[in-house]
Amino acid sequence: MKYTAIFSVLAITLLSTASMASCQGDQIDQTAASCAPGMVWDEATASCVANPTS
Repeated sequence: MKYTAIFSVLAITLLSTASMASCQGDQIDQTAASCAPGMVWDEATASCVANPTS
């Protein structure tokens, strides 16, 4: 029984680590804080756009 418990914990740890690693880097999150100077966040397009001047 001791070996079964150790194997189960090891398997769960390795599977959860592998699944988390496969999700990293799929999408770069862009937010208002990451807009370049002179750019503003546009909610409609969910991206940075040039700052309109009046």
